[in-house]
Amino acid sequence: MPAASNGKPGVVVFDLGGVLLDWDPRHLYRKLFDDEAAMERFLAEVCTMEWHHAHDLGVPPEETTPPLIAAHPEQADLIWAWTRRSEEMLAGPIEDTVEILRELKDQGVRCYALTNMETWTYPGRRERYEFLRWFDGTVVSGFEGVAKPDVRAFELLLGRFGLSAPTTLFVDDSAKNVRAARAVGMQAVEFESPASLRRRLAHAGLLTSRASA
Repeated sequence: MPAASNGKPGVVVFDLGGVLLDWDPRHLYRKLFDDEAAMERFLAEVCTMEWHHAHDLGVPPEETTPPLIAAHPEQADLIWAWTRRSEEMLAGPIEDTVEILRELKDQGVRCYALTNMETWTYPGRRERYEFLRWFDGTVVSGFEGVAKPDVRAFELLLGRFGLSAPTTLFVDDSAKNVRAARAVGMQAVEFESPASLRRRLAHAGLLTSRASA
């Protein structure tokens, strides 16, 4: 189904990490590496996002970590840090985007979340950050066994909450996730900054633009 790029959306769906939460493994690993280049090699070759994707699908670290340590025994402590110190990857909320979410809710716009997140981190984060409880509904990949950019994640969201794809606007910082949303007929925008998102939502008639945004 082609993307519906025209027409006013009535629903906004947010990704969490990179849009509302400042999540980056580098927040943790800069504490563990003295050398930036060595850290980047580790993240590119050992604890890769491809390896981490299994966590987003609900596979526990007790299954994913031992094989990786067997391949890189000298990196065992650094590998275990990925899950044992996972909250240190989170610098906190992206406050200006949280404010956008608050304004949308105040104006009666239905808002949902579609996030790739582990089963062992989401519940604590939802408790810690009040705005994660503002959504009309949330789909967390780890509990579903399907993760973005798999189109089934988007179809699950639409079906579960009875959303119409052409009038649903999806916001994500990943270009491949944006493409997947458009592939199922949703409107979608790649998140670059709260200011650019505010302009996009203002253009759609969902928010008032701000000169300072």
